[in-house]
Amino acid sequence: MYDYSHGAGSSQPRALRPRPTPRRRRTIHRLAHNGPVNDLDALLSLLTPEGRALLDEVRDTDPARELAVATRLRRDHPADLVSAALGQARLRQRAVAKFGAEDAGRMFFTPNGVEQSTRASVAAYRAGRFKELGITSVADLCCGIGGDAIALARAGIRVLAVDRDPATAGAARANAETLGLGELIEVREADVTEVDTAGYDAVFVDPARRSGRSGGAARSASVRGGGRATGGRIFDPEAYSPPLSWAVEAARGASRAAALKVAPGIPHEAVPDDAEAEWISDGGDVKEAVLWFGTAPGAVRSTLLPGPRTLLGTGLPDPDVRTPGRYLYEPDGAVIRAHLVAEVAEQVGGGLLDATIAYVTADELVPTPYATAYEITDRMPFNVKKLKALLRERRVGTLTVKKRGSAVEPEELRRKVRPQGPNAATVFLTRVAGAPTMLIGHPVRTATGGSGRAT
Repeated sequence: MYDYSHGAGSSQPRALRPRPTPRRRRTIHRLAHNGPVNDLDALLSLLTPEGRALLDEVRDTDPARELAVATRLRRDHPADLVSAALGQARLRQRAVAKFGAEDAGRMFFTPNGVEQSTRASVAAYRAGRFKELGITSVADLCCGIGGDAIALARAGIRVLAVDRDPATAGAARANAETLGLGELIEVREADVTEVDTAGYDAVFVDPARRSGRSGGAARSASVRGGGRATGGRIFDPEAYSPPLSWAVEAARGASRAAALKVAPGIPHEAVPDDAEAEWISDGGDVKEAVLWFGTAPGAVRSTLLPGPRTLLGTGLPDPDVRTPGRYLYEPDGAVIRAHLVAEVAEQVGGGLLDATIAYVTADELVPTPYATAYEITDRMPFNVKKLKALLRERRVGTLTVKKRGSAVEPEELRRKVRPQGPNAATVFLTRVAGAPTMLIGHPVRTATGGSGRAT
């Protein structure tokens, strides 16, 4: 088991801000948190000609000007409609990161839908896998606002999208129609446990993985596939809504194949023996894990997007621990979550710096898409004064701090060493054969191009 902790920085406490006046606070709370958009009636009002026209008018509204814009628009439009339109505009702005500006600017969202929907690139990749399996129809259970259903339909697959929450199902239906996919996507407001999926080639289930702020209330509202609850993340698969055990049985009952979207931190021992487990990252960020049924039982893979590039597990034992070489390889997070660090070590002819930490070291530079390569120039026991002197000598002003197996916070270290100068460096706070160690180096540009990540 490897230490997953890493990072290039950490947030710091901010000074307390003066409390706004009660009236201003209530107004901004209503607009920023967009309560009306979670209501089906408010969503339907945005689908009217007046609502759509208002959405176009507030499309690029700066959040800092919402109050002034709302005051002006309420002279000619109902107050609830104005609030819903401004809230929807804010959600669309947030959704650009997942769906791109073109789609996000036309789609309809709920606050939970923006937070929990699948990134479009990941959904498109998964739809492509279904397509390669010869799947022509999918029952999308717990569909949310329809992100996966949209990707499936764009791949030419017929979709039944099911969610219990009226506003969420309404948003999914509006998105299917707005994007011209209404003929391929049927949206049904229903309890997913009561839906007959026998007429579909495959099943896709995306259970809610967040607890409600008020405990059981949010869970009970969404337990049958709808109304994705916000709040803390759920790590116990049986606390998913619906539970993983129910989703597994639904997958096993699928005609040809099934996929279950789960949290990337799912314990490997929770993966059923008859499932294939896939961990997916996008741009270096781990996004999700997927349990596939009807594909390759027992297989483990990590997939990196864009690409895709897929690394299959071969059952290798953990790599040996060795002395640091000239190069350090930082495996992609999906590789680490899939427990495929040994496969990367074999590719580059390397070993581990420490038996419990997922840093690979080697003497040669071997291009691999599954890890970022760094050339190590210096190694020393952890010592802030010596690091500060070295950075001053090298005139390092841009310092990237990464850590695994260290309790030191990156921002704390930056404050102490106060880097200054025109050059850049990366310092790894880690352990070498159990001893706290600092490795200093820089990302390597390989012969095939790329900055930092060997490709």
